[in-house]
Amino acid sequence: MFETTGWINHFPYLGLFLLLVLGGIGLPFPEDGTLILSGFLVAHGVLRPTPTFSAVYCGLLLSDYLLYWVGKRYGMRVLEQKRFRRMISRERVSWLKEKLEKRGIWIILIGRHLWGLRAQIFLVAGVVNMPRVKFLLADGVSALFTIAFMGGIGYVGGNSLQVIKKDITRWEHIAIVVIMALVSAWVVIRYFGKTWGRPEKPLHEKNVSDLKADHPSPKR
Repeated sequence: MFETTGWINHFPYLGLFLLLVLGGIGLPFPEDGTLILSGFLVAHGVLRPTPTFSAVYCGLLLSDYLLYWVGKRYGMRVLEQKRFRRMISRERVSWLKEKLEKRGIWIILIGRHLWGLRAQIFLVAGVVNMPRVKFLLADGVSALFTIAFMGGIGYVGGNSLQVIKKDITRWEHIAIVVIMALVSAWVVIRYFGKTWGRPEKPLHEKNVSDLKADHPSPKR
């Protein structure tokens, strides 16, 4: 998944942290996918819960803060950069500025869970000079829900796979027994069915045949 097996094997917690930071700055490592992966690895016992949570939580906050910092440092000049022009239009910046100025903390709390708007909101939060502490508090609380939801999906999915594997093994055993029973029944019917199905001669026919054998007809 994401071609990051080497990182996960050698530096699992650092690997998850870097995936989130790199994904936050625009590289093709989706945040939600990384969180689902972390929950999946915890469910299978590859990673321990506490250091995994610490790594992904710090990774989320840092990646979000980097976008906020860029917006705060450069303001509307970020739109002069080709990368950010692709991320957000001038009209979207104006719309988000208005929303953040009215309901700043709520936009951060809710916006973190909106995949298409997440990065744009963090960038514009810096552009409108939202106080750093306010931003980090709102983002920190929201990130807890993101980790619980997406990581929970991975964890439940990992446990479900283990249950499915056990069920498959049990049903394989049942299927083998059923197949053996059917084969045995077919063999019995195939080789003994003819004998059982052959009609016996009526009693009077048997008597007539026996009499003819005992008293042959005289020759002429």
